[in-house]
Amino acid sequence: MRDGFIKVGAASPKLRVGDPAYNVGKMIELFRLAASYGVNVLVYPELSITGYTCQDLFLQETLIKKAVDALEEFANSTNGHDILSFVGFPLMHNGKLYNTAAAIQSGRILSFTAKTNLPAYSEFQEDRWFYPSPENVSYVASSVPFGNKIIHRCGNIAIAAEICEDLWVARSPSLSHAENGANIIVNLSASDEVIGKEEYRRNLVLMQSAKLISGYVYADAAEGESTTDMVFTGANIIAENGSLLNESNFSTGSLTISEIDVDRLDEERRRENTFRLSYDPSYVTVDISFKKREMVLTRHIDAYPFVPSKEDEKASRCEKILTLQALGLKKRVEHTNSSKLVIGLSGGLDSTLALLVSVRAMDMLGRPRSDVLAITMPCFGTTKRTKSNAERLADALGVSFEQIDIRSSVLQHFKDIGQASTDLSVTYENAQARERTQVLMDKANQVGGLVVGTGDLSELALGWATYNGDHMSNYAVNASIPKTLVRHIVSYVADLGGAESDVLKDILSTPVSPELIPPKDGVISQVTEDIVGPYELHDFFLYYFVRFGFPPSKIYRLAIIAFRGSYSDDVIFKWLETFIKRFFSQQFKRSCLPDGPKVGSVTFSPRGDWRMPSDASSKAFLEDLYSVREKKE
Repeated sequence: MRDGFIKVGAASPKLRVGDPAYNVGKMIELFRLAASYGVNVLVYPELSITGYTCQDLFLQETLIKKAVDALEEFANSTNGHDILSFVGFPLMHNGKLYNTAAAIQSGRILSFTAKTNLPAYSEFQEDRWFYPSPENVSYVASSVPFGNKIIHRCGNIAIAAEICEDLWVARSPSLSHAENGANIIVNLSASDEVIGKEEYRRNLVLMQSAKLISGYVYADAAEGESTTDMVFTGANIIAENGSLLNESNFSTGSLTISEIDVDRLDEERRRENTFRLSYDPSYVTVDISFKKREMVLTRHIDAYPFVPSKEDEKASRCEKILTLQALGLKKRVEHTNSSKLVIGLSGGLDSTLALLVSVRAMDMLGRPRSDVLAITMPCFGTTKRTKSNAERLADALGVSFEQIDIRSSVLQHFKDIGQASTDLSVTYENAQARERTQVLMDKANQVGGLVVGTGDLSELALGWATYNGDHMSNYAVNASIPKTLVRHIVSYVADLGGAESDVLKDILSTPVSPELIPPKDGVISQVTEDIVGPYELHDFFLYYFVRFGFPPSKIYRLAIIAFRGSYSDDVIFKWLETFIKRFFSQQFKRSCLPDGPKVGSVTFSPRGDWRMPSDASSKAFLEDLYSVREKKE
């Protein structure tokens, strides 16, 4: 499968209870529909061949024989197709009846996975008709494995089944399946609907997929099963490591489809050393195969992976992040017994967020906000707008404020090192950044304070910080906050409607800039995103490169989908290439970062989350990206 994706489907066919011939016809219809969508793995509900609610009809030989005929018809209909189908089937084996998932591919019945836990409470009476799965795998007709320790494998794709109640018990068969290498679990279910069950069932599937670091495909019986005291609604769920990929409910005769990223699951399992494999020798492996073909991705690819996609979650997320940042800073102030928090306030987004966090920390400590000292340090590139916003914000928040013009100091430094003031090189820029840091550090010494860092996660990824300049501080409160999230947090505070609201809104509309190059006609001339690229792209690249270890070629593919209509393929390629080059060349800055609070899953602390040689080569990663263009040519 290209880039590790496998297309899966959960089917809820229209059924008639006790009518295998009718049922298999409807199942074949959905199979053909799945084939047209390019599905690789298709899961039907529990006992879908006969219907789950047959009750004592399961004791009738006629029904069981008709079920066998229907299963053979379904298997024959799959000839020429490589879809791996899991079909709910009542299997008579050695005189006992078992509730099983029959795995079928290309006209062949590959295995029968038997249900282990048979509910006999409330409306369920399964132990009246079925026997639980035996502990050891045996064989049907000498060649088809039968039991509950069966894994179907194709390369790094490993698929195992459990049936309905097996998920709800304390020790699910899927736990053992995952410990033995299965990374996709399918569940054939007949879960009737009652108030409150939909949310509970969804949470159960999501949590199971998270605990097992697996994909989970849950196929539920639909309304055709509704009879006597039970109602079924076809609550299908597809999950991946705790994330909901797709779901449907109150649907009959339909498919629920998405793609599970097996490579992503494998990467996560490699990363988490507490995920242990046990390799029970009694497990049986069934070899399967899938044809190589281009796959159209239907799963949602979020262009802003660091930002909650649901509007109602954004406010709570922003509030929690602010609280975590402030708590970390509060502890540092208490431990160092600092009299002041000193912060360089530029009128830009990052220093604005750092100031908001500093104010919160002082509020938590019950100390006056005047114990926060905001210093603006105008120089050659400072504009009236940003300087004014820095003053207005400090006033609105009630913090102490000083202006220290560093132009004369920087010019003296240029004279000392023989740098022409008209030479707008990197030395021209970095001298200003380092002078500002020197002022902040020395001012903190004067007042018995500590310097609060303002740089964010995105800048650290790109190395967009002056070494021993804004790269350095006593405590870096924004170190794990990406630029796209910084903007949302500041916007959240602006929307709260405090005295600082108006100035925050103006800061949000100001172009991101270090302001180290003289302005043109009073307007910012050095726009960061014109130089290093759009931060929304870089944050996307950063998330998938660091969090999941995706190769650049895969990140490129996902970015094209996520930003379709916003950026051309060529633009995405250009900035991804820039990201890779800068990420590798600037690691030396990340190797010596100051402390800062971890608030998300992606951080660069060299003491905990990111350990990378400062001199690592980017060659292999660039070659992987360039291979995309070579294939096109």
